[in-house]
Amino acid sequence: MNRIEKLQDFLKQDPHDSFVQHALALEYVKAGDDSLAQQLFEEILVREPGYIGSYYHLAKLFERKGDMESATKWYEKGMEQARIAGENHAYNELRSAYEELTF
Repeated sequence: MNRIEKLQDFLKQDPHDSFVQHALALEYVKAGDDSLAQQLFEEILVREPGYIGSYYHLAKLFERKGDMESATKWYEKGMEQARIAGENHAYNELRSAYEELTF
């Protein structure tokens, strides 16, 4: 059983496990399936806006697709959530990627 199959099995046991869902999305990115990865990242962030790590990866996905407007939007949302949560390291990573994209 490969990593994607294992994570899918874990997700069947708890479909709202953001950690497993995020890990599965990253595996889809590695496999080149940005569409499924995007769907999973967006589901996480709709359900749990404070799941800071998914903002960066979702924004990077949009960058790869050439959708800079969406990437910018997700970086901004991530920075706001990181600020609210007091996650300075995550905020700085998001801000750095945002500035690299917009300047």
